[in-house]
Amino acid sequence: MMKWIPVALALLLSACSSTLQKTYYQLPALGTPTEVSGGVSSHQLWLEHVTVADYLAQNGVVYQTNDVQYVIAQNNLWASPLDQQLQQTLVTNLSSALPGWVVSSQPMSSNQYVLNVTISGFHGRFDGKAIIRGEWVLSHQDKLIKRPFNLELRLDTDGYDTLVRTLAEGWQKEAKSIILQL
Repeated sequence: MMKWIPVALALLLSACSSTLQKTYYQLPALGTPTEVSGGVSSHQLWLEHVTVADYLAQNGVVYQTNDVQYVIAQNNLWASPLDQQLQQTLVTNLSSALPGWVVSSQPMSSNQYVLNVTISGFHGRFDGKAIIRGEWVLSHQDKLIKRPFNLELRLDTDGYDTLVRTLAEGWQKEAKSIILQL
């Protein structure tokens, strides 16, 4: 009888330690890159950096539970670092919307526009909104434009899939506001 106790205890512990499945998310690029044909374009944009706040640099998708508290998901994770996803999708969205321009995450020439973006909010919120907040700086020759942005987009349904899609739509919307400054 005593020899079955360790087996029963092991079964009980293994039943309690079942793990939830992890889900990985990638921001969809909503634009499609355009091809620049024939020679060197006179318009070049270098997306030098997209920087995210420390709490957003974690693997988990972030959700704000009240006015002062944030939760970083343990099972709903970014498929690759968020700053990289934001940079890649911004290059794609800008390239799509700027035919005739070369938009790159690499420097190209001394006469290029240079864009740097700092993200302080890219998360879901308790009131059913997706939050995209930060600022961007665009420089060209001796000109400098600095703009803050603060988007609050209503989520149609609950869930991380909807949140990620809505964040991607908001990110594309911010790309369009950058374009207006070029």
